[in-house]
Amino acid sequence: MAIGYVALLTIGAYTASVLTAGTVMAPMGAFPALGLAAVAGAFFGVIVGLPALRLRTFYFAMTTLGFATIVTQITLAWQEVTGGGIGIPGPALPAPLDTAWGFYYFCLGAAVVCTWATANLAHSRFGRALVAIRDSEVAAEASGIDKPRMLILVFILAGALAAFAGGLFASLQTYITPDAFTFDLSLLFFIAVLIGGRGSILGPLLGTIVLTLLPEVAAPLAAWSTFLYAALLLVIVLAIPGGIAALLDRSNRLPLPENRAIQPRAEALAPLLGRPEGRNPEARSPEVPETMTLTGIVLAFGGVRAIDGVDLAVRQGQVHGLIGPNGSGKTTTLNVISGYYRPEAGRMAIGGVVLPPGAPVGRAARGIARTYQTPRLIGEASVLQNVMIGASIEGTASFVEALLSLPRHRADERNMAARARLALAAVGIAGLAEVRADRLQHSELRFMEIARALMLKPAFLLLDEPAAGLSVEEIKRLGALIKAVSRQGIGVLLVEHHADLIFDICDQVTVLNLGKVLAAGTPAEIRVHKEVVSAYLGG
Repeated sequence: MAIGYVALLTIGAYTASVLTAGTVMAPMGAFPALGLAAVAGAFFGVIVGLPALRLRTFYFAMTTLGFATIVTQITLAWQEVTGGGIGIPGPALPAPLDTAWGFYYFCLGAAVVCTWATANLAHSRFGRALVAIRDSEVAAEASGIDKPRMLILVFILAGALAAFAGGLFASLQTYITPDAFTFDLSLLFFIAVLIGGRGSILGPLLGTIVLTLLPEVAAPLAAWSTFLYAALLLVIVLAIPGGIAALLDRSNRLPLPENRAIQPRAEALAPLLGRPEGRNPEARSPEVPETMTLTGIVLAFGGVRAIDGVDLAVRQGQVHGLIGPNGSGKTTTLNVISGYYRPEAGRMAIGGVVLPPGAPVGRAARGIARTYQTPRLIGEASVLQNVMIGASIEGTASFVEALLSLPRHRADERNMAARARLALAAVGIAGLAEVRADRLQHSELRFMEIARALMLKPAFLLLDEPAAGLSVEEIKRLGALIKAVSRQGIGVLLVEHHADLIFDICDQVTVLNLGKVLAAGTPAEIRVHKEVVSAYLGG
């Protein structure tokens, strides 16, 4: 959320005005000046957005506000170019746009095009990726979404549009000074988004219209304008946190069936998990099962060795259980494989190809998918959209193609949606595809997360306590689903505390204790292993 985005409006207004006024070079026409203003806005949009790679929420908002203050001070100080406090004439558009109605229709047309393009982007893999980064960065990384690249692309777009709007604003004003770009204008944009509802296209548009008309309707109360804005914002935040968009959205307020059941369909797995193409050029043919191996992995937090020389081998087409007492290093091992932790020693490889430590974003491209102890959902998105995020790296359309809704983008969307519905059918929650994910029960979220992981067509699937919080019947169905997934040639590494599930479906079991491998073998061998029985199983 940016408070100081008015800085890009200022940059666009002054760039267009300076180029048409000829204070630094020969004067140019209004349209070339507006185009160059958009280019300048795109460049500075990236500059404004770079802190977002590390900062979040109010910290990022304050950096944008600081940038806006800097831009205002530059326009005041650079008098020979910007006119300083005196100002500079805005660009004059040619006929017929030089009339009030001509200019109005031009702005309206530009707004329609921008809204259409924004809606296209929102309903693309890029839009879903941005929402995933905002609401669940971990899930985004596990799906192979490159956060820096996505943020840079969207800040380029936002900066270009804001600066183009600034050029039009300068033309409307006919003469601009730094006083035209105040902190109140920044707040107006910010409040419009909050009132309209973030994550919506229509909401902020309606919020802007409300805030534009309010001063006209309440002209006699001009002295109370700040109070009215504050009161309106409080009402929205307290009564309708989702803004106008949430008020208008009736589809997600409909009651859901109370006695719905999760019914996985194993027959849907084969078409869903067809042979993946273009993932890893070094990988061997999928007809030859590969093995993911960990050799001598060591990881310490301070003076505590969370993993101490762990060796592990997970073979495609098998379910490998990873069990042990709490604190034994099970989830930490999954985090090392997933790239969230960088081990201090040891080697990881898939089929002889070394798996580089760290870099969680790259794991999806190497055929590694996973779920988490606590389901990572994008609550404001539908179940179908949550699952489609899992196939983000498979899209072929570029950012511009998505923005303009070109044929390749539309084909991508049709394919991803069809596969996502297939994944939901496979895990047994196809009837909930259009429901917002934050309305699902805990057990349904578990299966939704598995569906999202399967969208990657993974070579290896890491499951972190998927049976936690499930009923006895749901655990049985989960076990059957995991076994069916492994029969499709996927290697499953299962971390679980339900010993019965482990011994029922696993082909191999590794037991950890205090970060070390206590035992490894078949379920039958682990059941009677004295040290395992003493340390973990009891008896």
